[in-house]
Amino acid sequence: MAADGPQPGTAGGLGRLRGTRKAREPLEIAPNVFEIVLGRVRVHLIAEETLTLIDSGLPGSAASIDRAIAAIGRASSDLRRIVCTHAHFDHAGGAAEIAARGDVEVLMHAADLASVQTTLADVARRPGRRLFVALTPQLERATPLADDDLIPALGGLRVVHVPGHTAGSICLYAPANGLLFVGDALQARLGKVGFASRLYSDDWQAACRAVTRLAALDVAAIVFAHYPVWRDDPNLLLRRLADEANLLDRRAYGEGTR
Repeated sequence: MAADGPQPGTAGGLGRLRGTRKAREPLEIAPNVFEIVLGRVRVHLIAEETLTLIDSGLPGSAASIDRAIAAIGRASSDLRRIVCTHAHFDHAGGAAEIAARGDVEVLMHAADLASVQTTLADVARRPGRRLFVALTPQLERATPLADDDLIPALGGLRVVHVPGHTAGSICLYAPANGLLFVGDALQARLGKVGFASRLYSDDWQAACRAVTRLAALDVAAIVFAHYPVWRDDPNLLLRRLADEANLLDRRAYGEGTR
């Protein structure tokens, strides 16, 4: 897998895509918020009276997530909720396996819940980026999310819909501590924060445009799915990206009207 997106063409077949690596020790990035590194994917555990997991890694990640939960002195049975930032297999791949074990609610934006029904046969008929969703095990049940929904974690975790990387990509914002979980809506390659990967996004222009919504938030730290937490003046950074997105939009509009 690439650092900023899925890589389904890995040699050795789909078995190489399964999340079989042992997770590192969980890192507490904020009070009661732990980063769990699963190879090149980072999922985040909110440890309150019950546990909330943001993203679930590749298919086969459940055992590594269980070990990480035990490492902070909690039980896997305390996990009540998995929130997926989008439906790509490296973010939502472990959700079905974990949810099948019991009372665990899976939440995902409605647009991506629809796309996760895509099968490999569908992809064979019309190849493209849908492969990244077709490799995600289908969910028996899930709760659809919408923009501005509040998830009962961290004093109210707000859903910010940022379509483009996928139709249902979301960020999760916690006003109480300023954490912004961005999934793949942003990336931080080579020490520089930028827009979602053009290669892995369904609509890159829309993904850039959606970042302007994030500039209105008061953010203390940007929490990525493939990179370490970013704390270096995130508000200034998000405003700069919003300006860049507006410029890209104006250029695209100008080119389209000539």
